Amino acid sequence: MRGFDRDFFWDSHIEEIRRTLRLFSATDSLGQDISPDQAFERWKEHTLAIRENRKTIYLIGNGASASMASHISADLAKNAQIHTEVFSDLSLITAVANDLSFEQVFAEPLRRRMAEGDLLVAISSSGQSPNVLNAAREAMMRGGLVITLSAMRPDNLLRSSGMLNFYIPAARYGLAETCHAAVLHYWIDLVVGELHLRAKRQERAPVLEMMK
Repeated sequence: MRGFDRDFFWDSHIEEIRRTLRLFSATDSLGQDISPDQAFERWKEHTLAIRENRKTIYLIGNGASASMASHISADLAKNAQIHTEVFSDLSLITAVANDLSFEQVFAEPLRRRMAEGDLLVAISSSGQSPNVLNAAREAMMRGGLVITLSAMRPDNLLRSSGMLNFYIPAARYGLAETCHAAVLHYWIDLVVGELHLRAKRQERAPVLEMMK
């Protein structure tokens, strides 16, 4: 394993993360490349519209990606006052998995809850998880917006499943997850930063009006 390689040191690990993030790419629903800044700008604007229209952001993933979904859901709710939801309740997961199949643990709740204009953020390092792919398809069928984060193979199925698709060229789960976390936190920082700017403009507006 790489972690036990005598030539694998902290500095080289940091460099690998930096190099991988620099190779990060984004595509639209047609598979066309979008610059990272343009893709993040679109994601930010969709997020702000969801907040203004009182819509919901759903976040899904398996394993470490499920932990990231919960983490980011909490940060968005707390810092951006956006209604978010994750399907991590053990009773719900086991009921759907037992009565239907594990491949439906995300799609089935979305059938009952997702409304047109809601947003699904689908996270999968492999981009091949059937339950995540099914959820992305279900969300699109219901008029939802879909953002995907994937890694591993560049032709993974999730990478072509969203309106915006963020891809990390990482071949190891740890590296993919670290980079996905960086992408997700950057998204939140953009949204929260924009909200702070808008709040400052509103504070200044009465003062500027009085100075006229």
